[in-house]
Amino acid sequence: MPRINLSEAATEELDDAYRWYESQRAGLGDELLDEFLRSSQRVADNPRLYPVVDGETRRALLHRFPYGIFYRIQGDTILVIAFFHAKRDPVQWRRRR
Repeated sequence: MPRINLSEAATEELDDAYRWYESQRAGLGDELLDEFLRSSQRVADNPRLYPVVDGETRRALLHRFPYGIFYRIQGDTILVIAFFHAKRDPVQWRRRR
């Protein structure tokens, strides 16, 4: 099974989202992290299942939260380049290489 690595930018985005949801309701940030982990596991189980959205970048949408996991398959590693809110301008993550 491929290993999942998060870029620094994706880690920061996940941390920011966690803090925001946690500020809305105690425990909601943890629920976001749980959903992220479940979605990441689905990606690791079948990384080619999700659609290509730009070049070699694929996107897996979370089920409960309006976020996508943007990733690239690099051999036996999945590199998450962005954890991105669905309403944000996609140009921001497309600049990441």
